[in-house]
Amino acid sequence: MLRVSPGSSRTAVTGRYLDGWKVSVAAVPERGKANEEVVRVLAEVLALPKRRIAVVAGRSARTKIVEVDGLTLAAVDAALARACVGPGDD
Repeated sequence: MLRVSPGSSRTAVTGRYLDGWKVSVAAVPERGKANEEVVRVLAEVLALPKRRIAVVAGRSARTKIVEVDGLTLAAVDAALARACVGPGDD
């Protein structure tokens, strides 16, 4: 599960949210732009092609379920933890 903050000053994995992750994206939540940015940043962090990542629930909500083809949940969690930047980290 992801909690997405669209329209942020930067795009990054920013911390934990319940049993998932918080992701801030610079894209605005219009015409799927924020969802595209979520897929792009996840593909970069997970070193996967974008076609292997899909938003499967919450397309118009801040809380999203994302499917990642080819990685275990533990591998995704570990990669997001490594990529996580806290507030003020650069």
